[in-house]
Amino acid sequence: MGEREDKSKRIRELTELLNRASKAYYADNTEFMSNFEYDKLYDELVRLEEETGTVLANSPTINVGYEAVDELPKERHERQMLSLGKTKNREDLLDWMHDQIALLSWKLDGLTIVLTYFDGKLAKAVTRGNGEVGEVVTNNARTFRNLPVSIPYKGELILRGEAVITYSDFEKINEGIEEEAAKYKNPRNLCSGSVRQLNNEITARRNVNFFAFSLVKAEGVDFHNSREEQFLFLQKQGFETVEYKKVDKDTILDAIEEFEKKIENYDVPSDGLVIAYNDIAYGQSLGMTAKFPRDSIAFKWEDEVRETTLKEIEWSPSRTGLINPVAIFEPVELEGTTVSRASVHNISIMRGLKLGIGDRITVYKANMIIPQIAENLTGSDNIRIPKTCPVCGGDTEIRKINEVQSLYCINPSCDAKKIKSFTLFVSRDAMNIDGLSEATLEKFIVKGYIHEYADIFHLDKYKDEIIEMEGFGEKSYRNLINSIETARKTTLPRLIYSLGIANIGLANAKMICKHYRYNLDDMMAADTEDLSGIDGIGEVIAATFCKYFKDVNNKQILENLLKEIDIEVDELEEGSQTLSGKVFVITGSLNHYVNRNELKEIIEKKGGKVTGSVTSKTDCLINNDIASSSSKNKKAKELQVPILTEEQFIEQFLGGEIHAN
Repeated sequence: MGEREDKSKRIRELTELLNRASKAYYADNTEFMSNFEYDKLYDELVRLEEETGTVLANSPTINVGYEAVDELPKERHERQMLSLGKTKNREDLLDWMHDQIALLSWKLDGLTIVLTYFDGKLAKAVTRGNGEVGEVVTNNARTFRNLPVSIPYKGELILRGEAVITYSDFEKINEGIEEEAAKYKNPRNLCSGSVRQLNNEITARRNVNFFAFSLVKAEGVDFHNSREEQFLFLQKQGFETVEYKKVDKDTILDAIEEFEKKIENYDVPSDGLVIAYNDIAYGQSLGMTAKFPRDSIAFKWEDEVRETTLKEIEWSPSRTGLINPVAIFEPVELEGTTVSRASVHNISIMRGLKLGIGDRITVYKANMIIPQIAENLTGSDNIRIPKTCPVCGGDTEIRKINEVQSLYCINPSCDAKKIKSFTLFVSRDAMNIDGLSEATLEKFIVKGYIHEYADIFHLDKYKDEIIEMEGFGEKSYRNLINSIETARKTTLPRLIYSLGIANIGLANAKMICKHYRYNLDDMMAADTEDLSGIDGIGEVIAATFCKYFKDVNNKQILENLLKEIDIEVDELEEGSQTLSGKVFVITGSLNHYVNRNELKEIIEKKGGKVTGSVTSKTDCLINNDIASSSSKNKKAKELQVPILTEEQFIEQFLGGEIHAN
């Protein structure tokens, strides 16, 4: 096969591969190839197309963005949306500038949207799609946090901008997704999935923001041939525009450095900068290529790449069973920080990089923030995928979802899958241990520090390792240990609730403890019939409670835990249950107690019950604002339930004595 045939074959391979990668990234919100690798292959394709003069009809070099999916209505754009030419060379920008004034702004990393307003009202929102046809997402756009749906300008207005989700919101949203494989890889994917929803309630919950970056049409407005005037006009209409700076040939490099310094703390995802001529007519006079306009250009950060040696692949299990490969390499300095590890995300990417222990690899920070492997210079491809889970030793299996292969632990009893039970155990109403977030617990479980509840009280064994962990330090470690020591002293209801017995909330735990006069042995030996006779405890709750304590493993876990804690016993003095059988509702702020929970515990200690709503069974509503028109006050008056202030309640039901909890 000749050289031309080789190049033609490579063009077909690259076109097919890059199109699959684009579909995975833009349409399916998954990825099997890093951005670094994609850019490298894309540049190779451009070079081959130029050398051969051959460009396939479906080449990503002439097709922009993803194809609109069938679930949303499609619409053709009034003006074709082209990609921007790009460079990583700052000197290229000096040549591009000529003697013009330009606007330098963030190149935001989200989903491009075209908005149309008629008579001052948002009429239409369409995604970029493939540049010619996009998806109509008008109802979803109405939920964007900062987007005006009504503006003072009454003519036809068309503008373009970027829908984005901030890094901080991205992290919060991902924390709420239990299935690890369903978590979003980056804010851009999350934004794409949020904006292109069929149900705009989901979009509304995602905190999408919109930043305008280009005005397409505004009938009857003279912008004095200035792009900056267009930006100022949009700002007056209530739009947030991308942050920009006016530059010329003498100031552009300094301005780029100013933007660069902001990246580390900039909460809005950005993958570079955009430079556009301020002189609109001059920019238009330059025309365009088949794919790029000539009035603007994108500047992508030239990644600081360092060569290092791959030491190992750490397999990191999660609560869903997904086991992620993490590359551990000889530490290198990147963008001012020392980096020694990078997520490889999944087996597909790991195999694509042909990683092997001892390989020479190059690493960089994607968007100058997230450590990634750029290339493998050795390609020994000798990583063995573990057949057993590093946490529990159970079997693993490879699953393929949307062309992405990932490793999973299939043992339902894996410690890594118990994260939710440990999260409940340390929560405020349970053992109340500060410093053990779900993410921290997951790290400790994966590293083998925690297997059961009692292990939490021995984390001091791993002091050196914990202090060196990301996000920790001497102070954080000390605060954690102090909180653990404080938690050793607890109450029996808190302990019972912390065990995570199905259907047993803190209120139920209190009722059961009270019924058995705080005798744990009697509670563990109770039968379903006796338990179900407790007011508020039915047969279902009684059955789950008994089943829990019949399990030998559960008994052993509790026995080990009891060695670590001291249970404060609430002695039930004769005559102390003065509120037995009475039902109260508390609302509003209090003067004599720290909060409603404190007063609630006082009432419960004296045998009373506190509920959340007023019914005919309520003995009194406690509200310092008796004259308020709240729903609880209205209901109490309707049912002729007494409404008492805090002082009146203390006088009438507590004998005038303010009790401390």
